[in-house]
Amino acid sequence: MAEPGMSVTPYWELTFDADGDVDGPERDRLLAQVTDHGVRDLIVFAHGWNNDRSGATALYRHFFAPVPKLAPKARIGYVGVIWPSMRFCDEPIPDFPRSVTATAAPGPALDEDTRRALLAAFPDQAAAVGRLAGLLDERPGGDEGLAEFGRLARQLAGVPQPSAADTSQPGEPSVFGADTAAACAEFAAALGGLTSPGAPEGFTLPNPWEGAKELLRQAAYYAMKRRAGTVGEHGLGPVVGQLARAAAGVRVHLVGHSFGGRLVSFALRGLPAGVRTVKSVTLLQGAFSHYAFATRLPQDRDTAGALKDRQHLIDGPLVCCHSHFDAALGTFYPLASRLAGDSSSLLGLDLAAVLGAEWGAMGHDGVQAVAGTAALDLAAALNGALPASGCVNVDAAAVVRRGGPPAGAHSDILHPELARVVLAAGRIT
Repeated sequence: MAEPGMSVTPYWELTFDADGDVDGPERDRLLAQVTDHGVRDLIVFAHGWNNDRSGATALYRHFFAPVPKLAPKARIGYVGVIWPSMRFCDEPIPDFPRSVTATAAPGPALDEDTRRALLAAFPDQAAAVGRLAGLLDERPGGDEGLAEFGRLARQLAGVPQPSAADTSQPGEPSVFGADTAAACAEFAAALGGLTSPGAPEGFTLPNPWEGAKELLRQAAYYAMKRRAGTVGEHGLGPVVGQLARAAAGVRVHLVGHSFGGRLVSFALRGLPAGVRTVKSVTLLQGAFSHYAFATRLPQDRDTAGALKDRQHLIDGPLVCCHSHFDAALGTFYPLASRLAGDSSSLLGLDLAAVLGAEWGAMGHDGVQAVAGTAALDLAAALNGALPASGCVNVDAAAVVRRGGPPAGAHSDILHPELARVVLAAGRIT
């Protein structure tokens, strides 16, 4: 079946709530119809930060559009995963019209579209969202206003729990444990570096309120990151197991963008024992720890990643596309992850030191600390060099390169070359 305006067919959607519970009728339609449509390869795509179903569907329509011409003889079916996430509306998405992305002008205040998105994503936190927006407008002097802002941001994110970490390391540092004024000053400095990269060097003390919106952004994304893991493990993973029973011959290919990469990766942890239906996993600018699949963490040799060895549940490769043009993952992800755990300030330091440190993200530099991981550029991956199994890092910076601050090229994924990577990973011909 196809949604109105969808670029491919047959296409289904699977909707999950924040606890990973799937829409039963949608799941049942997929299980009942996928064999009837003669599908051999089923591409299941999970969006990342996104504000509504129409935005998610638009992403799937654009990304899937070139696939039929790239593999005209393949019997492909398509699934779009819908899960409750959000993005800030000052983050432009290349190739998307303004009417779809509702892009707002960047700035330190909270725009109305983002406020509505926060209320939809956190319906039980309306009072906190309203007060956070008010504080961003008022920017009161002294420490009390920033302290209140930090307290409300932590409330929005939820109390950090060890199980929410990308590794099994207890008590992974998060920015929400840091002094609010110091954290906001760090973000303000990082934002200044992105918006004015050619500015003269010299020490200036940033106004913490210039970075307060970034702290709120990280609070929302921290909650979304945890939610993505829950939906993957307790929602999508079991559905793939049900699909394996209902349509044993169908080959499943999981694709995720941003937090959707975390979702499809954690789906591996939710697969029933013995299921070998997943033939490939492709991560597009994955917004989770680059050590998630690590056997041992370089900074703690007694600790492993939360998804240690889960790549072996794939009957094919785990392909991680990354780009150094992704500012969301190259700058703010490691900065937010490290702030609370750093005893010294990062002000005035080269952020490149942060990028390669222990808190890096998949979409910035790929899978780390997994023996045998291959590393290719995009051209090599598309010219037949993609391994048939194991972890594979693909530098996609040749195409994933457009986008302004604060997110950079994080959402610049609508390229036929990346659709070709998905097909190559799954050996779909």
